[in-house]
Amino acid sequence: MPHDALPAAQALDAHIDGVGVLGPGLSNWEQAQDVLCDDAPHVAQRTVLPVPQILPAAERRRATAVIKLTLASGLAAVAHAGLNAANLATVFTSSGGDGRNCHEICAALAGSDRLLSPTRFHNSVHNAASGYWGIATGAMAPSAVLCAFDASFAAGLLEALVQVALLRQPVLLLAYDTHYPEPLHRVRPIPDSFGVALVLAPQAGTRSLARLSLDPTAPFTELPADTLSDATLEALRCAIPAARALPLLRALARRETAHIVLDNQPGQQLALQLTPC
Repeated sequence: MPHDALPAAQALDAHIDGVGVLGPGLSNWEQAQDVLCDDAPHVAQRTVLPVPQILPAAERRRATAVIKLTLASGLAAVAHAGLNAANLATVFTSSGGDGRNCHEICAALAGSDRLLSPTRFHNSVHNAASGYWGIATGAMAPSAVLCAFDASFAAGLLEALVQVALLRQPVLLLAYDTHYPEPLHRVRPIPDSFGVALVLAPQAGTRSLARLSLDPTAPFTELPADTLSDATLEALRCAIPAARALPLLRALARRETAHIVLDNQPGQQLALQLTPC
């Protein structure tokens, strides 16, 4: 939806019913809450991606870091919300997709035979994560797949809020980025994998954590994005585009009523209001 088509006097809103997180030093939402509430230190350990046992054996062998990351964070959010993944519309958003797979394809094309593995090829499309999600969960609901470089989390969140408003049904947002190896790392220095998933619902329910809405007075602002006081968490927020979600996750973990500004397009940050349920 174009920004100028958004209602001027009415905010897009939804209720957050489930959360999944997986990233450096953040192994799940429960542990992440302790870190974001300053009840435990953030130790920036490498992200451990679990084997996606939900996939059939053949697809499991082909699963890349992106697939493992989105399945782990997405299924955790769905379980947290107490819903059936097969019934949920989804919005997938990533700043660039699968960095490792991109590297391997470039290396093959730079070689003498220039032959691509069929697995590499079918994992190269930007909607690969959505396809594997459908295979794993049996989901046949609508799925949108976005890319907006460093603004991908904000773009995905805005799309998910619009989908909730249009469908009047819960929508699962999955934001994710993975490591780029050298030499791509020199120009796209994403150091590790980070994924966050949110189940957004049109109405409050027994599992709702908070109401999230665009600021009805100024949904887009030139104000700077919120930062984090913890140096390692702020470094993570800046290093991985999907981790731009951390100020929102911090307020959600602390059950704060908060006005939150998230990184979006330059000069047009995303302004949100969060109210605990």
